[in-house]
Amino acid sequence: MTGKVAVVTGASRGAGAGIARALGEKGYTVYVTGRTVVEGAAPLPGTVGATAEAVTAAGGKGIPVAIDHRDDAAVKALFERIERDEGRLDILVNNVAAIHDELIAKGAFWELSLELVDIIDIGLRSGYVASYYAAPLLVRTGGGLIVFTSSFGSACFMHGPAYGAQKAGVDKLAADMAVDLKDHGIAAVSIWMGMLRTERSAKAAQERPDQYEKLLRNAETPEFTGRLIAALHADPDRLELTGQTLIGAELAERYGVTEEGGRKPPSYRKALGDPRIPHPAIVR
Repeated sequence: MTGKVAVVTGASRGAGAGIARALGEKGYTVYVTGRTVVEGAAPLPGTVGATAEAVTAAGGKGIPVAIDHRDDAAVKALFERIERDEGRLDILVNNVAAIHDELIAKGAFWELSLELVDIIDIGLRSGYVASYYAAPLLVRTGGGLIVFTSSFGSACFMHGPAYGAQKAGVDKLAADMAVDLKDHGIAAVSIWMGMLRTERSAKAAQERPDQYEKLLRNAETPEFTGRLIAALHADPDRLELTGQTLIGAELAERYGVTEEGGRKPPSYRKALGDPRIPHPAIVR
């Protein structure tokens, strides 16, 4: 065990679950948050308890926390618990988001469910709130890291305006939080993940094989992003990257991280766009 502590939000399944498992491989104690506690209660498989068990099996210590990230008081209580029980926090991964079943449905935004907008509240606002309560503990611990999971949808049209606004928003949260955190030695970054092999993409491939079968051939495992986060946290020069939006596949080149068998997921920079470069001006 490393003695280091991480929080991964929205980790019942998908990207969050894979990131948590990868941090478990590196010996982290990982607080796994999510709403699903009973298998079958959600349309897709996965629970916070199952992810926590997988973290422990991987070599770390998984702690499941059933939490709705719309509840600010519950989020505050989470970090109070971590301070009481662990006395430190090293990594916060802001991954939670509300993904509606119609996210990849065809149609203009006004023709789809209004609930698609929930990704902005549970995904953008919740990342701010979790970071707000995590920051004092990260500062006291020192050498920490805040990561927002994002995608190329920040730069190009992908899944509609609500999805794009959330991804662009978390990129900006990382950039601006980095300004306040840098003097405390805490890095904040946003990582653009590629197409992921998750429970959701597997379902989409079954429903739309013509669209997803080819994409999934080069897809990333969610563990890939978790290993990048661990490598970034271990990098003594991580503050060189603070405030940036990073393409995961390109960050992997810096740290020599690959998928199983040495496979290197491709960067989609040329096809889907460049990350935003923050302007150096600071106006208080």
